[in-house]
Amino acid sequence: MKNNNSLVEYQAVFQEEKDGGFSVWVPDLPGCASQGETLEEALENIKEAIELYLEDRPSFEATDDYNYKRQFVVPVRLAHA
Repeated sequence: MKNNNSLVEYQAVFQEEKDGGFSVWVPDLPGCASQGETLEEALENIKEAIELYLEDRPSFEATDDYNYKRQFVVPVRLAHA
């Protein structure tokens, strides 16, 4: 049996929730999101969510150009009246 799996990398955004735990989503995969009580649990859950997302969309193919996105999260503070 031939293995057609390839390694694909996605950027996941983790957000610590005020009431505890973490939310996580993948900007390149609209609607692909999960959560976890710990960062490790959220990471495992988003991996599973990505697998299910791609399983439900067998025609989805990420190109090299699609995957090359450098994203940054930068806190921006300002005074607001």
